[in-house]
Amino acid sequence: MLHKWEGIVLKARAYGESNKIVTLMTREAGKVACMARGAKKPTSRLAGVTQTFMHGSFLVQRTSGMGTLQQGEHFNSMRHIQTDIVATAYASYIVEIVDRLVEEGRPEPYAFDILIQALNAIEEGYDPEAITLFVDWKMLPFAGIQPILHACAGCGAVEGEFAFSFTQGGFICHRCFHLDPYIIRLSPTQLKLIRMFYTVPIEQVGKLELKPQTKQFIKKIVTTIYEEQTGIRLKSRNFIEQLERTPLLQREKKEEE
Repeated sequence: MLHKWEGIVLKARAYGESNKIVTLMTREAGKVACMARGAKKPTSRLAGVTQTFMHGSFLVQRTSGMGTLQQGEHFNSMRHIQTDIVATAYASYIVEIVDRLVEEGRPEPYAFDILIQALNAIEEGYDPEAITLFVDWKMLPFAGIQPILHACAGCGAVEGEFAFSFTQGGFICHRCFHLDPYIIRLSPTQLKLIRMFYTVPIEQVGKLELKPQTKQFIKKIVTTIYEEQTGIRLKSRNFIEQLERTPLLQREKKEEE
């Protein structure tokens, strides 16, 4: 059966001398893997369209098991992401977390929307670190985690001073601070930002400028959730951390401050 799907290339790995196995995140069928015969050859019509981050239309022949990519037409080659090392690093993290958390075999339109909105935002020059925070928080349900962020996880209160509690699975108010001796206190701005990262579509946010300290604070919370509750540690996270230690990026962050 021949399928035409809108998709984004999550990864492509060599198979044999001239082929690639390509993993696509598609709008219609979710995550699918397919064989791209001859795609390793520079002259192949599939060479360009099977590059990571490519957004396009893909024609896949599939009956059962792995399909075969017949042809592809790119919508957006994500040139900025492909050529800017910082954009590449954060975009690599985004496609990796989607690949790790989304199961094959069923449509996941919400995950597809998160992915395309995030990559488009980075491609358009938005802060890739902030965009990645959106993806981190929004992908938590795919890891089986649904943090309680609309009210106190202890008593249900919606007013008061709040903190984040890993043991209680979300926000707790000052009346319930005794439930967790290791709470992370939150300012009203931090509270609002976390809720925004979790609930507001990326494309509706617009230009978001955050101080490096704010991003690091919120990143630490969500990274701890992933590492302690799922055990997930992404390879691309190591690359980002190495990049953040480079003198050039450190200088840029000091200028932002």
